[in-house]
Amino acid sequence: MKNILLMGAGKIGEMIAIMLAESGSYHVTVADRDQAALDRMPKHPNIATKMVDALNQEQMDAAAAGKYAVLMACGHVMTHVIAPAAKKAGAHYLDLTEDVKSTRLVKDLAKDSETAFIPQCGLAPGFITIAAYELVKKFDELKDVHLRVGALPEFPSNALKYNLTWSTDGMINEFCQPCEAIVRGELREVPPLEELEHITIDGLEYEAMNTSGGLGTLCETLKGKVQNLNYRTIRYPGHRDILKTLLHDLRLNERQDLLREIFEHSLPTTMQDVIVIFASVSGMKDGRFVQESYSHKVYAREIGGKMHTGIQITTAAGICAMLDLLAEGKLPQKGFVRQEDTSYHDFIANRFGSAYARSHEVATPVVAAAE
Repeated sequence: MKNILLMGAGKIGEMIAIMLAESGSYHVTVADRDQAALDRMPKHPNIATKMVDALNQEQMDAAAAGKYAVLMACGHVMTHVIAPAAKKAGAHYLDLTEDVKSTRLVKDLAKDSETAFIPQCGLAPGFITIAAYELVKKFDELKDVHLRVGALPEFPSNALKYNLTWSTDGMINEFCQPCEAIVRGELREVPPLEELEHITIDGLEYEAMNTSGGLGTLCETLKGKVQNLNYRTIRYPGHRDILKTLLHDLRLNERQDLLREIFEHSLPTTMQDVIVIFASVSGMKDGRFVQESYSHKVYAREIGGKMHTGIQITTAAGICAMLDLLAEGKLPQKGFVRQEDTSYHDFIANRFGSAYARSHEVATPVVAAAE
């Protein structure tokens, strides 16, 4: 049984702890500086809790010592202390960040590391990168690669048509930071919330707009190989215009603490969400100009006797599957590991990655005990 340090006792951390503990392959120490959050962790023989202030180097080093891997399920602002502590302890490092600067820091740490550093292991970036790259590999020559993901309330009931289902800080960050893209063959930064498009998936109309971080490392991987590459977040129609009013007209992009307070006071959370995943690739294959797409939806459901949201399930399944594949030797064992280094088929066949399996794909339980 491998010993894991999980930094962050929030909703995603809880889901990660449950999945890993119930697999029978991992003992998880969940660390946080919030005792109330730790008290909410499920009671399980393979889950322990520990009060740790990551900003206290002595506490952080002690928590990471002797661990097979350190998983980060807290805000990207903590990357600069947690990732170096993992390296110092000789542990593998995995995180869920969508923040571009944080990933660059992780990449620098990985250059001379004897362990693996695997950032962006969630949904977007994360699984969407793996799914899109599986399509990319089928083409002889690429023209357009489009990635689209939305974590949406199944039953929207306000003007924003949105409920809080994941990190408020993460949501604000992706709508305020510049977005990487490849436009007509050139790597560029494009503004968030722009290039609004309307798309229809399974007969339902959505809108999608630029947001930061969803491409992961694909810009670097596909530079010089694709004409256009972009990532956009899916929302219900009308959401983008209200966000622009809040962020730009009312200038709340300059007062993000206030914006977070408004969202968390005004927008209810929901357990009834749907994760919409869509990727489209066009280019030349066998002398013909063709397009192939990937589409899937994941809904909230019960796991371990408790209801969990779709965003909890998909995000936790991503990082748990990457940890499992690393432990099985199916990923590089040291240095910087990109999401696109992962085999889509290995991921879907994995006991955690199977949370993403579509009906025509062979699916195993999300959590299966070790033999």
